[in-house]
Amino acid sequence: MLLFSRQGKLRLQKWYVPYQDKLKKKVTRELISTVLGRKPKMCNFLEWRDLKVVYKRYASLYFCCAIEDTDNELLTLEIIHRYVELLDKYFGSVCELDIIFNFEKAYFMLDELLIGGEIQETSKKNVLKAIQAQDLLQEAELDMQIR
Repeated sequence: MLLFSRQGKLRLQKWYVPYQDKLKKKVTRELISTVLGRKPKMCNFLEWRDLKVVYKRYASLYFCCAIEDTDNELLTLEIIHRYVELLDKYFGSVCELDIIFNFEKAYFMLDELLIGGEIQETSKKNVLKAIQAQDLLQEAELDMQIR
């Protein structure tokens, strides 16, 4: 999964298939330029190499997933939407700056939602509980360090 801005700046990336760093950069660059080059009214699905690309723009951020040919595009679009709903619920109308300054929270939410590229938890409430528990743990850890 890739999150990038309208200007093409990569904000978050999560890979579920191992690639070398050089290839990751090349794939990322190609995907970003391909998605940004499309007109707003065009379909959110496209075929790219031997994969299907599913993307959706929310405000100034693009959420993009490359899936195998046998995977369901609509389900992937729903997963993207669920992730955005989680980010919105946690940050209160998420924006690009929230992702930039709280990227560890964004990664944690994604890890609670997906594991190995497959949906792990469908309940927004359960994901948010796990995130709140993690926040409490971090606060307790900070309190221990201060003392």
